[in-house]
Amino acid sequence: MSVSTHHHHVVLFPFMSKGHIIPLLQFGRLLLRHHRKEPTITVTVFTTPKNQPFISDFLSDTPEIKVISLPFPENITGIPPGVENTEKLPSMSLFVPFTRATKLLQPFFEETLKTLPKVSFMVSDGFLWWTSESAAKFNIPRFVSYGMNSYSAAVSISVFKHELFTEPESKSDTEPVTVPDFPWIKVKKCDFDHGTTEPEESGAALELSMDQIKSTTTSHGFLVNSFYELESAFVDYNNNSGDKPKSWCVGPLCLTDPPKQGSAKPAWIHWLDQKREEGRPVLYVAFGTQAEISNKQLMELAFGLEDSKVRT
Repeated sequence: MSVSTHHHHVVLFPFMSKGHIIPLLQFGRLLLRHHRKEPTITVTVFTTPKNQPFISDFLSDTPEIKVISLPFPENITGIPPGVENTEKLPSMSLFVPFTRATKLLQPFFEETLKTLPKVSFMVSDGFLWWTSESAAKFNIPRFVSYGMNSYSAAVSISVFKHELFTEPESKSDTEPVTVPDFPWIKVKKCDFDHGTTEPEESGAALELSMDQIKSTTTSHGFLVNSFYELESAFVDYNNNSGDKPKSWCVGPLCLTDPPKQGSAKPAWIHWLDQKREEGRPVLYVAFGTQAEISNKQLMELAFGLEDSKVRT
């Protein structure tokens, strides 16, 4: 069996949020790892100036990956100057205008694409819906990444398909509703309201979601940071839902992170090891940088954890 010597050039464009950036950088590492013996692939990552230092530091073990910064748009209404990622946003109510503003990167992105060697395929974040337009313009197959698993996509597709919350008065925001395709799962309307309460904000968020869904469905495929055996029911559902692009399980991508040689175990690892030896389960709770939790919600969470009798 002969190995093709054709050189491939891959472009990666993550959204400006660490939970989305990291998996795509790990995917770039994975591509290079598979082609290490026969270096027939080049990877280029697009970002913005304020995000570049983190990306370059993260890829310090993989200098072969080229990083290109595009100038982030200035004077966006409501967005403080110098804010180029979601963790710096003063409020997640600004998420939609921030995400919409990324379209202003499109001309710079396309001008740079003209200067690059022929691109074999592109992987861009689902929040950067406009990159599908750029991919079509340059005849580049585009794959979508959200950096997450198949479960969340499958439940969202099922809820949308069965119009569980289409009628505003049909269900209260907090009433659990069974997902038809997954009867062991219950969801609430507030799980899908984009965290907004103002009608104008909610409408803008829904419009953005529809643009993202449209650009996803016209893409070449969907890269998932998971593996088939972990959530086969959800992968199969996603791949059998009409004309949706195929899901490709390429994870867990964290396995591409280089081992830390010679470094001592941190205290929290020792603590976890101790719990394992004692046979005591540990519950880990994390909401990510974009979650905004009220004091009331925080107290409810604390009471729930206390009632669970599980060490946290």
